[in-house]
Amino acid sequence: MTGSATTPVAIPAPTEFVHRYVSEGLAALEAPQLAAGIARFAEILMEARRSRRLVLFFGNGASATTASHYVCDIGKAVHQGPGLRIRCVALNDSVTTTTAWANDTEYNDIFSEQLRTLALNGDVAVALSAGRPSQSIHRAMRLARERGLVTVGLLGPGDETLRALCDVAIVVPADRPEHVEDVHLLINHLLTAYLRDEVPIPGL
Repeated sequence: MTGSATTPVAIPAPTEFVHRYVSEGLAALEAPQLAAGIARFAEILMEARRSRRLVLFFGNGASATTASHYVCDIGKAVHQGPGLRIRCVALNDSVTTTTAWANDTEYNDIFSEQLRTLALNGDVAVALSAGRPSQSIHRAMRLARERGLVTVGLLGPGDETLRALCDVAIVVPADRPEHVEDVHLLINHLLTAYLRDEVPIPGL
């Protein structure tokens, strides 16, 4: 018995994929609508610092790590000396708190119930979501609007419900969720550098 011949599968060279991936990511980053949203987000962060408002970041999965990264950079790396600092927390950082809410009520409450405890009128809720719609994010943003928070979304395409819940929606127009997450992290670094290097830090 002889084996049947198989046709070799053409696999792109790694360098070709690198160039294609980078080109697609740059196209998403350079979308005209992003700049205005990023500028508005910077203004919101500066106003939160001036008025001592709390900025609450949150996301699921990989976006949870990005939310934590924002808090590290916006809360720490922006500041190089005395002066007012940006008060911020990542609601996904406490495994104890998130799993307690998930276990005792339901997973979709993990962010909204923390907001109910921590947030005051005028604070800022920042949701990060690169993929499919998330009820835990939607529920938190609905509560944020009810409580009078400013709502900001760092999003991918497709979740129109979440977009409608945002006062400022920064939507990365990319098909790959990896590109959406890449751009969300680049926006973090851009904002960090801008607030640290270009904006005078108000005194205490």
